[in-house]
Order: sequence, then structure tokens, then C-alpha cells
Amino acid sequence: MEFENKKILIIGAGISGFAAAKILKKFGADVTLSDSKNESDLKYNFFELRDHEIKLKFGKQTDELLEKIDLIIVSPAVPIKIPLLQSAIKKNIPIISEIELAYNFSKSPICAVTGTNGKTTTVTLLGLLLGTAYKKVGVGGNIGVALSEVALEVGEGGCIAAEISSYQMEATNNFHPKVSAILNITPDHIKRHGSMEIYQEMKEKIFAQENSEDYLILNYDDEKTREIKNRAKCKVYYFSRQHELDEGAFLINDELVIKVDDKINKLCTISELGIKGGHNIENALAASMIAFCAGVHPEKMRQVLIDFKGVEHRIEFVREIDGVKYYNDSKATNTDSAIKALETFDGNIILIAGGDDKGTDLTEFMKLVKNRVDELILVGDAAQRFKKSAIENNFAQNKIHEVGYSMNKAVEVAKNISHSPQVVLLSPACASFDMYDGFEERGRDFKKIVNSIK
Repeated sequence: MEFENKKILIIGAGISGFAAAKILKKFGADVTLSDSKNESDLKYNFFELRDHEIKLKFGKQTDELLEKIDLIIVSPAVPIKIPLLQSAIKKNIPIISEIELAYNFSKSPICAVTGTNGKTTTVTLLGLLLGTAYKKVGVGGNIGVALSEVALEVGEGGCIAAEISSYQMEATNNFHPKVSAILNITPDHIKRHGSMEIYQEMKEKIFAQENSEDYLILNYDDEKTREIKNRAKCKVYYFSRQHELDEGAFLINDELVIKVDDKINKLCTISELGIKGGHNIENALAASMIAFCAGVHPEKMRQVLIDFKGVEHRIEFVREIDGVKYYNDSKATNTDSAIKALETFDGNIILIAGGDDKGTDLTEFMKLVKNRVDELILVGDAAQRFKKSAIENNFAQNKIHEVGYSMNKAVEVAKNISHSPQVVLLSPACASFDMYDGFEERGRDFKKIVNSIK
């Protein structure tokens, strides 16, 4: 795809929008970056873009923006259904996502990972595994670094680990990874996509361009991902924590293995694995199978799997106070992810939950809360609905503490009511936008408050 002298419109001022604007300007394009918010309402510094002579348009987006535009790059946060993009479709102006732009730049193979939960841990671990076989490895996408920047930096002769969200796939048509993986599919982002069926369609676009020379890795233990094999044109391998497979990555007794062409390659035992919990066994199996398909030798994987201790905001140990351990699981932005966190502990949990409510069904989550949580502390917009569901699932009302929109108050209450051997777990089962700019800010605020306790 040629970009020189093309008039390109980028919709959405964020990490991917900034990166796309600078890269396309470098390639000789006439670039305009537009955001529906006013500049004063955005937290970004636009000096660098102005220095690169990139045009900036803020506020109401009208069809005037589309005049003589050759291509539109859309940021993940921007739905394809907004009026401006619908007008662009009627005018037959091509629209692509930033990850498709990255694919056009990339000269190294991409290993792309999607799924409702586990993406960040899997991709971070995958990057380390790839590092045992490639001198140049990039990690980017929905993990805080624009994939287009990573693709340019890696150049030729390397390999790229990409975290891909359903939002990023919405405006993607020709994205073609060498290896793709779908970790799981559970209800999430229904407000954005409109239905569970469309949400799954967005996930499945990740392998739509793959052929017989490519690989797709699927979770055998998830019914929705298991049957996806029927729609794939590439080689499919499963990973499983619950079943021994004819081929793929799975457990034999307590050992993680990869079996391909009747050869069993032992990786490490569950006790040796650096990341704990059943969900993390799945993440490790998935990352190992993806890495294997990308050319990493199994014997090189062992030490990486032992040394890797996880990522920030995912069941992250913060501190122990008076025999009570505090854990930051702010990355749990949906009930399925929070369920996995609750399952990591044997019980005795003081749970801090709530936030920007996604409106998903709470029944399964609250049944586990009833069995494993001693006290429930609720914050944010979701507090009332979470409280109602907890009581409906027979959780004692006098064990529920509502603290409004204050993480300080939540931690204070947790400190006052907890005792050894209990643990205090922030695992909100909600997005964070009622109180914070993102789950990262929420998690760091929680850690700051916990670490300030004398």
C-alpha cells in the first residue's frame, strides 16, 4: 500500500492515532488527525504532531472532513457506526484500523492473540518466548504500544507478538498474522458490538485471511472457541488444561507439554510455572503453542516459563499488612476475569468490586462470591446492581459495604475488617471509566493507597 501524497484522515486521538499520524507523515502522506472531543478535554500533548505539520481537527465531525480523503485510519475506541464513518462508507472511502496499517508496514511475521481474558499475560509471555529464537522481537497492539510503531521498529528478520481486541478488528479486513490465537470468548463489550454473535464475529476476523501455511491456536476447554476450527482454512492446534489432546499443548499429570507429530516435548511442571492459578496455566500453554508454531524450540521455553512472574494489574501481589496480603487485579474488567481471580484463592477473600457497569449477567460471579468471599466492598456506578445481585444469590447483606466513588474508603474499610489468613483482592468485574481513565490508573491508585498504610 502506497501512502506518499495520499490525503489520509485519522479518527481518534489516542496511542494508535498518534502513532499512525507520525508514521504516515514520515511516509509522505498529507495527514489530518480528528477527534470529536475538544482539545482542552484531551489529556494528550499535541505539540509534536504540530511540529510534524500534521493537521488537527477537534470537536464536531462533519462530512467536510471527508473532502478529497483517500483513506481513513480509525482508532480502536471509535465505533464504525458513528455518522462520519457511515458517510465515508457511502462515499466508498476505504477505512482500515491501525493494526491493519501495521500489517502493511510489517516485514516480520505477526503472532496475534485475542480473547476476552488473558491476552496481556499471554502476549507478554509470548514476547519473552520469541526472544529465545529471534534477535528482534516486538510486543504491541492493545497492550499500550501501537502495533504500527512496533512493526517499523522490528523491521525484517524478527517476530511480533500482538495483543488484539475486538475493537481493533472492527475496521480490519486484510490483517494476516502468521500465527493467531483465540484464548476464550465470554460476554463482554456487548454495548459496543450490539450482540454476543457480533462480538464473536469480530474475534474470528483475526484468522480470516490465514491459509494452509498459517496457524490458529484455540482453547479446547471453551466450547465457543473449540468449534471455531470448522471455519478455519489454516492448521489448527488446541491447548487444554482439562484434557489430554492428540496434538497441541496440554497437561500430562502436573506437567505442561507440547505434542506434535507424536513427539511429546516437556516444558515445566505446574509448581515450577512462574505464574499461578488455573487461568495462568491456560495462558502459558497458549503462549507456548503459539511460540512453537513461530519456530521457538521447546527446550528454550522452560526457563522463560519458570522465570516469568506475570504482569501488572493481574492478580499482582502488592503488600502484606498484619498477616493480610493485598492483591491488585484491576485488569479484571469483566465478571469472567474476576471469576478466575476468585478461583485462584481458596477463600477468605475481602473483595473490592464495582465500577463502570458493563451490564452483563452477574449470577455465576455472585454464586462464587457467596462461596469464597467473606466481605464484599462495592465502589462506583455498579454498586447498587452488584449489591442487589449478591443478596439475590444469598450473600449476607451485613457483609456488603458500599463506599461510593472512593478507593481510599474501600481500602480503609478492607484494612479495618480484614485479618489473617484473609486476603484483600481488588478484582472489580467492571470497567473503570466512572472513576478513572483506565484500569491501569485504578490499579496504581489502589497500590499507592495500600503502600501508604502505616
